[in-house]
Amino acid sequence: MIKPFGSWKSPITADAILADSILLGEVLLDGNDLYWIEGRPQEKGRNVLVEQVVTGESQDITPPGYNTRTRVHEYGGGSVLIVEGVVYFSNYADQRIYKQIKGENPQPLTPKLPLRYADFILDSTNNRLIAVVEDHSNPTEEVKNYLAEINLDTGEVYPLVKGYDFYSSPGINPDGTLLAWLAWNHPNMPWDETELFVAPLECPSQAVCLAGGGSSICEPRWSPDGNLYFTSDRTDWWNFYCYTPGKGVKPLYLMEAEFAYPHWVFGLSNYGFTSDGCIICTYTQNGRWFLGSIDLDTGYFQTIDTPYTNISSVQVKDRTVFFIGSSPTSPTAIIKLDLDTYKYEIVKLSSQIKIDSDYLSIPEAISFPTENGETAYAWLYLPQNKDYQAPTDTLPPLLVKSHGGPTAAVSVSFNLRIQYWTSRGFAYLDVNYGGSTGYGRQYRQRLQGKWGIVDVDDCMNAAQYLVKQGKVDPEKLAISGGSAGGYTTLAALTFGNLFKAGASHYGVSDLEALARDTHKFEARYLDGLVGKYPEEKEKYLERSPINFTERLSCPVIFFQGLEDKVVPPNQAEMMVEALKNKGLPVAYVAFAGEQHGFRSAENIKCAIEGEFYFYGRIFGFTDLEIRENIEIMNL
Repeated sequence: MIKPFGSWKSPITADAILADSILLGEVLLDGNDLYWIEGRPQEKGRNVLVEQVVTGESQDITPPGYNTRTRVHEYGGGSVLIVEGVVYFSNYADQRIYKQIKGENPQPLTPKLPLRYADFILDSTNNRLIAVVEDHSNPTEEVKNYLAEINLDTGEVYPLVKGYDFYSSPGINPDGTLLAWLAWNHPNMPWDETELFVAPLECPSQAVCLAGGGSSICEPRWSPDGNLYFTSDRTDWWNFYCYTPGKGVKPLYLMEAEFAYPHWVFGLSNYGFTSDGCIICTYTQNGRWFLGSIDLDTGYFQTIDTPYTNISSVQVKDRTVFFIGSSPTSPTAIIKLDLDTYKYEIVKLSSQIKIDSDYLSIPEAISFPTENGETAYAWLYLPQNKDYQAPTDTLPPLLVKSHGGPTAAVSVSFNLRIQYWTSRGFAYLDVNYGGSTGYGRQYRQRLQGKWGIVDVDDCMNAAQYLVKQGKVDPEKLAISGGSAGGYTTLAALTFGNLFKAGASHYGVSDLEALARDTHKFEARYLDGLVGKYPEEKEKYLERSPINFTERLSCPVIFFQGLEDKVVPPNQAEMMVEALKNKGLPVAYVAFAGEQHGFRSAENIKCAIEGEFYFYGRIFGFTDLEIRENIEIMNL
């Protein structure tokens, strides 16, 4: 059928995307028992611990009324520990740690205190948990973070290691004598600079710094033979190093690839140890993730061939590997891999949806020139729908996606939210602008001091690159992003005139307000991305879209959670009011009960359909299948 780009009907609907879909995270092993966390939009985003049972099916461990989610650093992660069938988890509603014996109801372990907990480990010798604690006891002061011990009999909480602004990744060596952890101070973020410490378990005050200072250390983990492995970007790439007690630190294997991911959340697991002396790890090159193996004795490295392009949450037991994997044509799933036969088994799918491959756009990796002779990267998805063709001599609209973080990266995975657009006749460009992870420390630091400049330039140059190639309609260019990506979106729309429409999902419009009103984890993040505040206040004013609404000359839609503590709602509301007063088409969709990112199925659906409806009205698409009940002011 011949029909204009943007007006195609598609089986990939918002309902189809959300139907029976779940978010899979944090694969966990307890001996031979496999567990994972499921985020369920149909249950208003509740996180549930799930176990694979002997039959191969799964069963919920977390009963209704409980939500395994911590708010440490606001982004959470690392909310569950399982040891010999006993579960310890942080419950979202009250942030207490609960103890749950399988088959029984959870019982509170920690008392009612204004404390949050993450990254638990068990110190069985001393009958305690060791955890990262975020202490909100004094509302007039900045919250305090420290490593704490939690008595398993009484639930009493005592500081164990303190003095730094942040802590993560505690781990005890196999013989129970040494404790390792990461720590860092403002204004660093964990991908800027962290320090790795080791101390006698019984005397943490005797800690020795093994690595760090000028580099980022990630995921310290004790091997079965008592060595401590970690990744460091001291040579520009997050590569593996090994500390042997009494012998110091040496590199294990060096290559131009990232074997780690920024520690936005706790509980990351990018590698594990086999029973025969290998590390099984995931790594990224040129925007794609792979599975690999490194021999601990020889340092010999090899790639393990898999059909997956996005791999995370690696757990290893003997010669079996579990991980979360996906590709552009296969939904996210928990995968079991036998290292002897290299046979795969799908343990759990995130969605049961079946989509004909003729509706799926396969991404193409592109690199393009940008400012100052630099090169930036993106993944391009072209329109694809077996039922339609566009009229000859027409070009598709383009949606440029600016990811969040900004120190994050786009993944090459089965993403029906992307296919939602391409199956309706949009081209979709997922940009890894300067500052993104996956291309080395230098590329990541291109954004230092230049947030709102480098990212905006790269997104604009990416779109212009496709326009010059004759692949997209220059009059139908849109840009969209969430959180930090929402800031890039608003900055591109305000300080440039390339894009004709945009969507901000809980995006930043006022950098000064963000610097003054955000949580501790990111309280000094902008020192590196923009400059010290208030000493360099002018930079904040100059790069804040809210201060230059007179330059904004195209329509924008805003989606915002009303309980967002990372980017408070007033930032979106100030921008909406300014656009409304200027007479530009603008829409504001606020979600009660939502925080930073949307977890409720009905709200996710509204955001997906609302954005498409908005562009449809702005770009004049005919016969729109989506008729979202959203008020567009000034239209």
